[in-house]
Amino acid sequence: MALSPKEIVDIAHQAADDKKAKDITVLDISHISIICDYFLICTGGSRTQVQSVAEHIEEKLEEAGVKPLRKEGFREGTWILLDYGDVVVHVFQEMERDFYNLERLWGDAQVVEISAKA
Repeated sequence: MALSPKEIVDIAHQAADDKKAKDITVLDISHISIICDYFLICTGGSRTQVQSVAEHIEEKLEEAGVKPLRKEGFREGTWILLDYGDVVVHVFQEMERDFYNLERLWGDAQVVEISAKA
């Protein structure tokens, strides 16, 4: 059985939290864009951490039977994008996140509160 977009974003959120990603934000853009339903945006403190967070998200979603349609930016490790169709994950280094400021760009989106499991 396929996972819902909400289930995918929940798993990605937990995986990002597992790797100590900072400022994990989930935006529901379903009512303002046809691109996807959710953006998950988070920050890593270094190239290595950004890559580690992205790898862990990909690993946990693969365990749940979900593979990315596309992934970009892994080699550089400053902004990794994982496209799961209805969910797009953005793992940034702090400078790139501040520069692109997706939260402001998608300011009409609803912020979804998700609590990480302990």
